[in-house]
Amino acid sequence: MRTLRNAVALLTIAATTAGAEEVKKSLLEPSYGLMVWTLFIFAILVFILSKYAFGPITAAVEAREKALEDAIESARRDREEAAKLLAEHRAALDASRGEAQKLIADARVAAERVAAEMIEKAHADQAQQLVRARQEIETEKAKAISELRREAVDLAIAGAGKVIEKNLDQAGNRQLVESFLASVTANAVATSR
Repeated sequence: MRTLRNAVALLTIAATTAGAEEVKKSLLEPSYGLMVWTLFIFAILVFILSKYAFGPITAAVEAREKALEDAIESARRDREEAAKLLAEHRAALDASRGEAQKLIADARVAAERVAAEMIEKAHADQAQQLVRARQEIETEKAKAISELRREAVDLAIAGAGKVIEKNLDQAGNRQLVESFLASVTANAVATSR
């Protein structure tokens, strides 16, 4: 860089001194010496700039352009990858929703099955209790009938004994049996309460 500055300074001084002598003529008249030196300095300056300045500037611009292209390409890849991940996540979400719906449906079916089994079991238990209750009623009825028969026999025997004890006439026998039955019925009613 230092040599570049020195060369530009020397060329500028040379052009200025060469052009200073001819400036005295007229500003509107062409000065061929000045033109040659200007073109010569311009050519040297273009050569020096292309060798030392344009190369690094062009390389920097190309490097920046490449960095921008890489960034754009990276952003495109990232966007495509994000879209792909989003699609995968949506598919997984849809699959999990489907699974959840299936689990809910399975749970509902299982609950209905359990409820039906419980109702069926309750009906079976109720039927068994009804059968047992009927059997108990029949047993109690049979016991009551047999006890009633025993009591009737006992009453008949007791009534017959009373009739035999008092050998009365038929009207007296009838009155005796009726009074006995009335007392037994009163005792039975009092006992049942």
